[in-house]
Amino acid sequence: MSIWKEFKEFISQGNVIGLAVAVVLGGAFGIVVASFTNDILMQLIAAIGGKPDFSNLSFTLNGAEIRYGNFLTAVVSFLIVALALFVVVKGINQLQGLRRKKEEAAQKAQAPQETEVELLRQIRDALAQRRTV
Repeated sequence: MSIWKEFKEFISQGNVIGLAVAVVLGGAFGIVVASFTNDILMQLIAAIGGKPDFSNLSFTLNGAEIRYGNFLTAVVSFLIVALALFVVVKGINQLQGLRRKKEEAAQKAQAPQETEVELLRQIRDALAQRRTV
């Protein structure tokens, strides 16, 4: 098999396509979160705290300037992404839990009927055996 055919098979697999979609969506989501953080959240913080963003925050230690403002902005962005993912995953888990409960309830409702039918069959078979004896 040629390398081109192997590559086509590899790229056509569902996992690879799903991963590619996830990477593209993740990149787009990152842009949205960065915009939300920089254009909305940081501006709200600036309105409260008086500074437009954290990028100028720094301190000097033994003559070296430690600029922690951009790091603080990145931490805020990370927390927003983590919160968004938590909400999405929690929602998905709740939906799966509801679906599972419905399936279990349907199985429980169906199980007694099957048991009753099976018992009736056993009684019928036992009566049929008595008649033949």
